[in-house]
Amino acid sequence: MKIYTKTGDKGTTALFGGTRVSKKHIRIDSYGTIDELNAWVGLIRDQEMDTYTKSLLTLIQQKLFTVGAILATDPEKAILKNGKERLNIPKIDASDIELLENEMDIMNESLPPMTHFILPGGHTTVSYCHIARTVCRRAERMATELFEKEPFDENVMSYINRLSDFLFVLARKLSNDLKADEIKWIPEKKG
Repeated sequence: MKIYTKTGDKGTTALFGGTRVSKKHIRIDSYGTIDELNAWVGLIRDQEMDTYTKSLLTLIQQKLFTVGAILATDPEKAILKNGKERLNIPKIDASDIELLENEMDIMNESLPPMTHFILPGGHTTVSYCHIARTVCRRAERMATELFEKEPFDENVMSYINRLSDFLFVLARKLSNDLKADEIKWIPEKKG
């Protein structure tokens, strides 16, 4: 199978189901940003850390493929003529969201309380988490715009929102594990 198809040479691409849309369509931006996020999560996973966190990040990457597939599906072609769903994979459900929440709760137990905003950085691995968090927030903004025009499963929106929170807490956990300084943002007082 060839990687290149030449079908996108004129600025269009096919959704899951065959519908062709402009490559600048909000649906393409949405799942493209999820793909970008997945690449950043992979970069985080490639860093030195415990095997449990690596396996959790692998699971998140798999869930991001599911999110991308949901966003890439044309809602008008989501149900086949036989009544079955075109996207025949497990969807994002409440347990996926709860997993992120539970993992954040566990990580937070070992972290000092936050008293100020924290400047991103302190260690390369931590910085990767913060970049992934901001990409996740961008994906959430784009998915929100898409959702307002063409609604999809609300669990997807909740998952993306919770994932950005998870990435923030993971950055704090990795700062702690790596003994990296968390630099607080303390605004200067007007004089």
